[in-house]
Amino acid sequence: MDLVTLALPQEPADGIAGWAADLVDAMGGPGAGLAIALENLFPPLPSEVILPLTGFAAGQGVISLFSALFWTTLGSVAGAVVLYWIGMLFGRERMHALWARMPLVKASDLERTEEWFARHGTKAVFFGRMVPIFRSLISVPAGLERLPMPVFLLLTTLGSLAWNSVLVLSGYWLGDQWDVVETYVGVVSKAVLVLVAAALGLYVAVRLRSRGAARHRRTP
Repeated sequence: MDLVTLALPQEPADGIAGWAADLVDAMGGPGAGLAIALENLFPPLPSEVILPLTGFAAGQGVISLFSALFWTTLGSVAGAVVLYWIGMLFGRERMHALWARMPLVKASDLERTEEWFARHGTKAVFFGRMVPIFRSLISVPAGLERLPMPVFLLLTTLGSLAWNSVLVLSGYWLGDQWDVVETYVGVVSKAVLVLVAAALGLYVAVRLRSRGAARHRRTP
């Protein structure tokens, strides 16, 4: 296959876009898959840049659309499996030991989280693949809780294919304006971060208040 250099109106020579464009130019579909596998392992690498750019490359004939979807989904699954194994090798015992040394948390919090994952883990893995930030991290608790590997692979593949298809096809259809996708997904990512920070802040405030109330009750 003859690879065609990406002819963007403003060639992404720098940053993540330039790096991803170079990989696709040099390796075709496998390059896009490698970029997404690394994005799963290092969440600061933005899929909202890599995937639309891959779709644009498909629109320019650098790779086929099937190749773009196949390799990026394979890369997503490969990166998720690595994180799954990290969670599994870390193990519940180490997790509980680490949790016990953390301030402002209780063993019961972790136990409730495990119970929740036991009931809803399959939905969390599937839908988590479509949520910025969490799409990578959800693989770790799946490994910790030893979600059966065939189930994990199926859910991760389906969830990744859904997410990748939206972003790759957006870049394919938008053409020269593929980078518009980054703007909109970036807003969603920031909203997720704000919600997580607010939830964490609320959790810490509740814990501090409960500790203060407990000390007050013990004071004669």
